[in-house]
This record gives sequence, structure tokens and C-alpha cells, in this order.
Amino acid sequence: MSLQLKPRVAVRAKISSVGTYLPPRLLTNADLEKTVDTTDQWILERTGIRERHIVEPGQATSDMATEAARDCLAKRGVDPSEVDCIIVGTVTPDMLFPSTACLVQDKLGASKAWGFDLSAACSAFTYSLQVGAKLVESGAHKKVLVIGGDTMSSIVDYTDRSTCILFGDGAGAVLLEPCEEGEVGLIDFYHEVDGSGGSALCMPAGGSLHPPSLETVTNRQHYIKQDGQTVYKFAVRKMMEASERVLTANGITGADIAAFIPHQANKRIILSTAERLGLPEDRVVINIDRYGNTTGGTIPLAMGTAIEEGRLKKGDLVLLASVGAGFTVGATLLRWEF
Repeated sequence: MSLQLKPRVAVRAKISSVGTYLPPRLLTNADLEKTVDTTDQWILERTGIRERHIVEPGQATSDMATEAARDCLAKRGVDPSEVDCIIVGTVTPDMLFPSTACLVQDKLGASKAWGFDLSAACSAFTYSLQVGAKLVESGAHKKVLVIGGDTMSSIVDYTDRSTCILFGDGAGAVLLEPCEEGEVGLIDFYHEVDGSGGSALCMPAGGSLHPPSLETVTNRQHYIKQDGQTVYKFAVRKMMEASERVLTANGITGADIAAFIPHQANKRIILSTAERLGLPEDRVVINIDRYGNTTGGTIPLAMGTAIEEGRLKKGDLVLLASVGAGFTVGATLLRWEF
């Protein structure tokens, strides 16, 4: 393996800590069997999901994001006052404005930080990670919090069995800092969007096109709508293409990857991508069985799982990949540095 580092920046960014938060309440497949026409076996075979975490009434994305951020900073021994910027990748903000990042900044007590939200659905974390990395690489900031989190239960129609079985709530956070001498950190990325697929996975109402009204509420347009087959086919193809593109650009293959941490949308999509990359299953991080699809939260939560299971060590090459509504596509190659 010969890694071809691109001489793009004088300062490189690395992930120095990971924090997670999951609300305690569980929604199992057995629970869903009581409300919609489905079975535990049907859900498990088609998605790989057994259960998912759901917020309590009154708990919102900013609450989960703040707890994940606290966990992340505590593990690194960093005080919130040292944080320069907060980026929150989410499609379920507490409200349209102010941004969730503003709410997190206040709850966290990050008195010197600015921040903003980034909307890219299931690719929100990979996109936010690169934005945060550029702030570090520019020299403008030393400590950037990147948070991915979603309260998907707030926009799931629990009478629609095609979508209600898929999603859960949760958040994860990483701290980005400059690399020390000899460290590599974030190496490269590949992103793309295909807006022609926007209608295949969306929430039709609630924005400026269809503001909330009696009609939009009656027609249940404030919930997720998905063309499952279209999304599945696009995800299988594009997760592989994006991953392969970023690996090829850096002169490495799937055999060089110590851990593949993909967006957790469907176990079959994950395993199909890994197989085509030549990755054995023991190098693939999967926790969809426990958490479901938490949208912006899946990749940092999966990082947390990999750490808990002792599957990451300093110097490992790690590949992240995501496909989401938009359609959005992202892949990131990095060295694990702690």
C-alpha cells in the first residue's frame, strides 16, 4: 500500500475525540408489530434493524446534540469555552430558526464559539466534517465541534410501515483539531449531489413551497415520503462509486482499509458496498440493528461503536461513506489518530 498524500494544506485536521448520545427509550420491532402490518422477521431480513431509540416528549435535536458534544469534549478534557465553532448536521432542527447550532452553543456554554446548521440529510455528517476540517486547515480555528444528529421520530408517520420501521433518534459528535507532527488525519473526500432524485426521499411540506396549512397537515405532508426502490438502487450504486473514487485517487484499495464506517440505512446496502470494495465483514462497522437509521447521527454513532468494540487504533486507515436525500453522496478517507 502506497498512500499518495496530496500536498494541499500546511495544516491538516484530525478527529481527536468522539462522543455519542442515545435517548434511553426503545422502540422494538415487536412494538411496531402492534401498530402497523409488519413483523420482526420481515423488518430484520430487509433492513437489519431490531430496535431503535426514541426521544421522550419535549426532547429535541439540540438536547441530544448537546449531550453528544459534552461527552466528546469530556473525553478529550476540553472545556466548552475552548471551542471555536459548532457545526450541526441535521434535517430535524428544533425549529427553522434560530439554528440548532445556536441552541447547542448556549446549552453547552461554548461562549466563544460561532456556528451553523448544515442540511444534507444522511450525508450531513460527512459534509459537515469536511467543512469543519477546512476551518482547521485554514488556520482560522483550533477546535471545531462537528455534530450529526436527528430526531427522526418527529417526522416519521407511524402509520406508514414503509418508513416507520427504518428510523430512530440519536446524535454523535467529533472534535476536530490540527494534527501533531507525524500525524495525517483527514486525507481526502469526494462529494456529489443529484438533485433530480429529490422527490424520491423528502418531507413535502413545512418550507416555503408548501407552508403549514390545514391541507398539508390533513394530507400528512409533514412526514417523510420515500420511493424505497429508487432510493435503494441509487444508494447501492453511489455508496460504492464514491468510496472507490476516493480510494483510487489516493492509490489504495479496500484491502488497505482497517475500518469501513458507512451510513447505517440498510444492512444489505452496507454489505453490498463492502463486498464490492473487497472488505471482509469484520472490517465493517454495523450497528443498525440497535439504532436504526438516525440520519445525520449514524456515522458518528458508528464511530462510537467501533471505539467501544476496540476496532480502531492509531494509524488505521478509515473510510466513511454516505448517501442521503437530495440525493447527496459523500465519502471520506482518514487516518485514525487516537
